[in-house]
Amino acid sequence: MDIVRHEIGPRMSQANIHNGVVYLAGQIGEGDTVKAQTEAILAQIDRLLALSNSSKERILSAQIWLADMSDFAEMNAAWDAWVPAGNTPARATGESRLAADKYKVEIIIVAAQNA
Repeated sequence: MDIVRHEIGPRMSQANIHNGVVYLAGQIGEGDTVKAQTEAILAQIDRLLALSNSSKERILSAQIWLADMSDFAEMNAAWDAWVPAGNTPARATGESRLAADKYKVEIIIVAAQNA
């Protein structure tokens, strides 16, 4: 079975598809607040999933990394407004130092393609 890659860069692709499963690279977003960064990330996830013949209703799992766990509630405010009721994925959230100090949130998604 072939692997389809979207938005291929020199270091990574933003989305890879294999056997009906979509794997997104860790997504980061711009913004001055954790909520703004999370909203920007979720918009990117929507776009990449649509490009990959999927949607947020088809997300299987999410890994969320916060630079500071004290931002958990603020991130969840954006997440809860976005995630579809009845289609919430398996999810883990942890604290980790991110690629640059300006980033407060990174989200990694695995989703099923549409049938």
